[in-house]
Amino acid sequence: MTPYMREDSPLRPLSPYGVTKLAGENLCYLYWKNYDIPTISLRYFTVYGPRQRPDMAIHKFVNAILNKKEITIYDDGTQMRDFTYVSDVVFANIAAAEKTIVGRVFNIGGSSEISVNNLIEKISHIIGMDAIVRYEEKQKGDARFTRADVSSAKENLNWTPKVDLDNGLTKYLDWIKKTL
Repeated sequence: MTPYMREDSPLRPLSPYGVTKLAGENLCYLYWKNYDIPTISLRYFTVYGPRQRPDMAIHKFVNAILNKKEITIYDDGTQMRDFTYVSDVVFANIAAAEKTIVGRVFNIGGSSEISVNNLIEKISHIIGMDAIVRYEEKQKGDARFTRADVSSAKENLNWTPKVDLDNGLTKYLDWIKKTL
C-alpha cells in the first residue's frame, strides 16, 4: 500500500505544476503572515466529475473508450492516484470557508487510491467496452503515487470524503451520457 502524503511531509515537487501549487501555498502563507490576510490552502488530489477539464485522466479515458480510440499511458500504468469526486471538493471548500482557521494547509483527497491500469479496467467495465491502451515512456516529474492523509481535514474542518470511486465514476458516466 502506498504511504500517505501528509501536510507536513517534505515537499520537493519535480514538475512545473507541483512547483506552482507549492508557490501558491507559500504566497498565501506570506500574505497571512505579513499582511494579516486570512488564508487557508487546500491540496486537492486528482479531482474528477461532471464538467471536469478535458485534459484530465478520467475524462480522457472515458472519451477514448466510448469513441474506440487509443489511451496513451505514460509509464507502466502501475502508478497510483488518489481520486476525489468534485462534490467532496465543494464541501471541503465550504467547510474551510466556514472555519476561522487561517494560515494552514489541508489535504483534500477521496481516499480512492487506484492504479492507472485498474482505473481503466474499472471504467471499461462500467461502460461495457474494452479500452485500447498504448504505453509510452514515463514523463519527467510525474509522481509515482498520490495518496492523501485527510486526517487533519477531518479533525479541523469536520470534513470527510463521501463519494467513493465506484459511485463517483457511475455519477460521472451518467452525466456524460446525458451530454452526448
